Amino acid sequence: MKSFKERFRKIKKLPTWVFFFPYIILRGCCFLFFRHRIIDPGNMIENARGCVAVTWHNRLLYFPAVFPKKARKRTVAVVSASRDGQYVSDLIGFFGIKAMRGSSKKGGANALLGATRALDEGFHVSFTPDGPRGPKYVMSKGPVYLASTHQTPVVPISINASRYWSIRSWDNFQIPKPFCTLTVEIGEPLNVPPNLDEKGLEEWRLKIQQALMDITRD
Repeated sequence: MKSFKERFRKIKKLPTWVFFFPYIILRGCCFLFFRHRIIDPGNMIENARGCVAVTWHNRLLYFPAVFPKKARKRTVAVVSASRDGQYVSDLIGFFGIKAMRGSSKKGGANALLGATRALDEGFHVSFTPDGPRGPKYVMSKGPVYLASTHQTPVVPISINASRYWSIRSWDNFQIPKPFCTLTVEIGEPLNVPPNLDEKGLEEWRLKIQQALMDITRD
């Protein structure tokens, strides 16, 4: 007889209403048990139109909850085409964030096309550039390529918890501790040159990776 875990792992799509409960828990915990601070010197949350945003995978737990509703409704997140990605898509939908399914390994072309359309319509496109499998804090070229071909700035964003637990996963996923401070830190936009070749993509990948590390507090 198959175990409950084995049977659960075969379920590719849960009823969407199931994710209402974790949505309520995340929203409630975020505003009842944490202090919030936003560092946004360029006022990007209010004024940016159609940028490429990058955030490390291990900072995602409260990422949808800490931004104002207006910003969430202007955001499309690129989410893995895997089963876990389906769960993430269903959850962030309750926060008003649209999901674009695909990654560098699966559905990448469709995700890139969808992301381009989203930018044309004035949405922000959000990536976890070291996800879904790592290596930790190593950025992929996908966001750089999109920014270069679309001539859209890349904006590094980090969610830094003053105190947190780390899970034993490839990215040491962070769970903020109760009554800590969650700081949303938004870096300066980086304007990627157009029509980059492979050498240029790598150079800018490293620049943006460093810019994101500069606002990452461990």
